Formats: sequence, C-alpha cells, structure tokens
Amino acid sequence: QIQLVESGGALVQPGGSLTLSCEASGSIGTYNMAWHREAPGKEREAVGVVTPDGRTMFMDWANGRFSITRDNVKNTLTLQMNNLKPEDSAVYYCYIHDLRIWGRGTQVTVSS
Repeated sequence: QIQLVESGGALVQPGGSLTLSCEASGSIGTYNMAWHREAPGKEREAVGVVTPDGRTMFMDWANGRFSITRDNVKNTLTLQMNNLKPEDSAVYYCYIHDLRIWGRGTQVTVSS
C-alpha cells in the first residue's frame, strides 16, 4: 500500500505564506489527489483536488490563495498557501482519493 508523508507545517504570521509537501512511497501518477484539513473541534474538510493531468479545483475559501501542484515522476504533491489567516490553522492531510489513503498530517498554525 502506498504511504503518504506530509511535511512543511509551521507557525506562520497572518498574511504569510507556506508550502506543504507530500511524498508518496509509490506511484501516484494515475490517481486523483487532494489536500484536506482538520481544525480543532471541526470536521475534516477538503481544501482542493488535483487530477492526474494537473487540473485543480478548490473550495471557495481557498480560491486565489491556495494552489496545488504535483510531480508524477517524483510522486510528490505540493500545497502552496498564501495570505494565510488564523482560521487556516489546522492539521493538513494529503489524500489519494481513488485509494482512500491518508497521510498522517502536518500542523499549520497561523498566529501573530
């Protein structure tokens, strides 16, 4: 089974930027991938998805601030987050939609 490992989570000030990475232990080139997040006391929610050919779709609140890229050779997924807000604080998870495989997550905290 493919394993996913996220990295890049950190404490960042409001208005700042952060890049999260997800490394897969196997080939992800044919799968729809996604980033999700879960804040304390809230349900896990989707951030955005990316198709095998790189097309993306985001939740309304993420549009214009977040972007997803993938490298099907290196089997990596990246979430670029800009203009971060305190309400973006959460654990961010990488997800293989077609296989229902989750990573363990990486913590993002937006605070001054």
